[in-house]
Amino acid sequence: MGLFSGIKKNVIIFGAVSFLTDVSSEMISPLLPVFLTTFLGAGTAAVGLIEGVADSLSSLLDIFVGYASDTQGSRKKFVIGGYGLSSLSKIGIALATSWPFILIFRGVERIGKSLRTSPRDAIIAASSTQESRGKAFGLHRAMDTAGAVVGPIIAYLLLSILGSSETAYRTVFYAAVIPAFLAVFVIWFFVREPKQSERTVSSNAKKPSFWLSLRSLSPNFRAFVAVSCLFSLSYFSFALLIIRASEIGISAQQILLTYLLFNIIYALSSIPVGQLSDRIGRKVVIGGAFILYALILAGFAAATSLWQIALLFALYGIFVAADDSVNKAFISDIMREKERGMALGAYNTAVGAAYLPASVIFGALWAATGATVAFTAAATVAALSGFAFFYYVK
Repeated sequence: MGLFSGIKKNVIIFGAVSFLTDVSSEMISPLLPVFLTTFLGAGTAAVGLIEGVADSLSSLLDIFVGYASDTQGSRKKFVIGGYGLSSLSKIGIALATSWPFILIFRGVERIGKSLRTSPRDAIIAASSTQESRGKAFGLHRAMDTAGAVVGPIIAYLLLSILGSSETAYRTVFYAAVIPAFLAVFVIWFFVREPKQSERTVSSNAKKPSFWLSLRSLSPNFRAFVAVSCLFSLSYFSFALLIIRASEIGISAQQILLTYLLFNIIYALSSIPVGQLSDRIGRKVVIGGAFILYALILAGFAAATSLWQIALLFALYGIFVAADDSVNKAFISDIMREKERGMALGAYNTAVGAAYLPASVIFGALWAATGATVAFTAAATVAALSGFAFFYYVK
């Protein structure tokens, strides 16, 4: 019971939903960069554009969705719509015949993510206490990432049976649609939203305007978002890390296994990292994660072998565990419950706006100067962000 103390059933259910969704997504994600470059003729700049647009669209609507979920009295409808739209878009990815179509459907998929993320995280925050909130987000992230372990395993087994042809890749993409729609089913029937009285939402109460809600966000929250945006300029798409591994000479099957290692470390780290932030404070964990990421990028600049790439992906799993769940817990701690949707959405939108230029600039810099210069430049920005976080954020 200790593992689940302070955590309500919604957290577990959303963990199951995220497990199924990540089984689906991670059957596609590690293969998509190779599919794009091998079969659809896309270069690194095109992959950077696709993933940058996708990452940006996954967050740019969050601020408006978060505000709407705060004021309309229901977060669940946004969650269902978001997961449903993402599920439908994966059919389009499987059918795409050129990289511009992948760009469109990846964008639609990430719009679905934007619709669901802030309302879902606000429900999770309401389903935990401040003393256990890091653990709650960590537990959700661990279950989510367990799906990211299972997904590549299924993809690996399918490719081992079917080979590495374009048809084989598309078969994997079609199979990924099944768990995506199962996730929507689970939300529809099993998620129970907190009552309006618990959320201090009343249909008779005057709701603050969007701009008034935005201006009311605290100075410390704004400082946190500003530093996070600076950091996000170094936080380019994961797809470019996969391409770096492929460039070094790692095969598609080895990339899947290395990606699997990343997700195993990510899953195993999520709960301990969340609990660590409950004990020593969110600030130490978040700032330390920024510095760790800078070291990881420096490693990718110099890596030349499989074992080095595997080690870097394992460290990347620890970083992502801290960067994702602890940031959400930090925001939930410093904001009132009735403002959390807006705050979580504002954060996602702000950092998401930096993802597109980050991935596009990094991809272009890589194409023009090579991987070493691009990774070193990104590592420098990440390190500066870590020091800025410790100095400016309270």
